[in-house]
Amino acid sequence: MVMFWKATAGGLLLTLSLTLLGWGAEGQGNGRGKKEVSGGATFYLGQDRDIWRPLSHVTVNLAQISSLKSTFQLRTYDPEGVILYGDTKNGKDWYILSLKDGTPLMQISREDALVSVTGGPKLNDGKWHILKVRSDGHFVILEVDGSMGLMVSVETKHMEEVISDKLRLALGGILIDKEKMAIQFEPQMDGCVREGSWLNVSIPWEAEADEFWPCYQNIQPGSFFPGTGFAIFNTSVFPIEEEHGVKIELWGDFRQMDGTILSIRAPGQELLFTLLASNNTKEVTLTFSGDKISMKETFKRLVITFQTDLLQVLQDEDESKTTQIPVSPVSHPGYLTTWREGRIAIGGLLGEGEDRVGSQFLTGCLEKIQVQGKDLDLDLALRHMSISSHSCPA
Repeated sequence: MVMFWKATAGGLLLTLSLTLLGWGAEGQGNGRGKKEVSGGATFYLGQDRDIWRPLSHVTVNLAQISSLKSTFQLRTYDPEGVILYGDTKNGKDWYILSLKDGTPLMQISREDALVSVTGGPKLNDGKWHILKVRSDGHFVILEVDGSMGLMVSVETKHMEEVISDKLRLALGGILIDKEKMAIQFEPQMDGCVREGSWLNVSIPWEAEADEFWPCYQNIQPGSFFPGTGFAIFNTSVFPIEEEHGVKIELWGDFRQMDGTILSIRAPGQELLFTLLASNNTKEVTLTFSGDKISMKETFKRLVITFQTDLLQVLQDEDESKTTQIPVSPVSHPGYLTTWREGRIAIGGLLGEGEDRVGSQFLTGCLEKIQVQGKDLDLDLALRHMSISSHSCPA
């Protein structure tokens, strides 16, 4: 592993693994305006910040490292994001461990070599996994829960020994230009790392936040909205198909939600569509231009289909609970224009302007969101960073 390489008679060795230590990271200042935390703290990697900026980092002298063993655990439902970064020579040699499509991805740059390998089991199942990485000669080996995950061979023309250099480690971000990576990916991960024992070095890590967000003890798949923001897509991303229209499917316990689930609006026009939940009345209200539908029954799935001449609403899979609203240029002027030029918000009520001002934000968990039968990834939206895109507290 590039950032930990230190020549020994037995080759190069690094092991990463870890156990549970509490929910949140707590620490003290270091006199430089940065908060210090234990490397064994629990970190939520999706905390609000610049998406490539690490959540926490540490710098140590390689000559002071007494052991080349480290440990950590990872838990996530997110298929993509940075887990661990490390480098020597101020970023000339570096290593990145991330997930891509739920599978581990390792990228290594050392001297004249740039290597990237993906493989092993999918890790975005919401369970805690022990990741072990060891370097042995030219090989970097990743183990997952005691089994082989990946093996990477890194050979350079000058396998020089690095003893006096400094080593940097970072969680949830990188310390180099992202363009240097061979494989690009979305960096921010809705996931947690806990109880790191990094290289058996006990010095504190520097935090890039005044307070750390907690990792929930138990989680379930979904998108959690804490009532402070929403996610926005352009409606042009979901064009209305002439025969089938646009089908939006929402899963969740709607009686436990409060606020705006969905809203659609075009610039300069009135709101075309809103879907609001009230935790007080246990009622979900759909408004489409001047039409309003109130749903008080208990249901866990709502299917909304927008067609060129019709809006259809189906609760669960009960055909008897289907509502249809005819659409025409007279009854709903600007309808097709909205779909060509408008915006759709998940978790909030769109404002009038071009900016991201909203209101009546949703509090609750949408267990699944699908458009045209495919899962909607909120990481691809313009979204408020308080939203957990892939997990909800259970």
